[in-house]
Amino acid sequence: MVKSDQDVIKDFNKTVNMTADELEKWLKLEASQNSGWSKDDGSGESVGHESGRKIIAILQKNPKKDPSKYDQDDIAHMRKVAAYNKRHLAQEEKAKQDTESNSYKSLKNWGHDAQKS
Repeated sequence: MVKSDQDVIKDFNKTVNMTADELEKWLKLEASQNSGWSKDDGSGESVGHESGRKIIAILQKNPKKDPSKYDQDDIAHMRKVAAYNKRHLAQEEKAKQDTESNSYKSLKNWGHDAQKS
């Protein structure tokens, strides 16, 4: 069963605990670019790094998190982000303990700083 848009928005806002500025600063660091799965387009960018750029755009577009301000493209990406974060948070206790782990860095690319939890 597919989650409703309202549930996706709630999950996104719950699991994305970084601000647009925090995420933007993180994505500029080399550590953010060297974690996660590489895209298949030869760019060298990871899937999570690209996702982080989209998350920044969503956060900047709607800083008050008004559910009526998200379009279907936003919600589609928010669905991916919420699912990724929830799945990896359930599996990766290491991300909460080791800021040098790939799990921590990858989650951060997806807008979740495990040290903030």
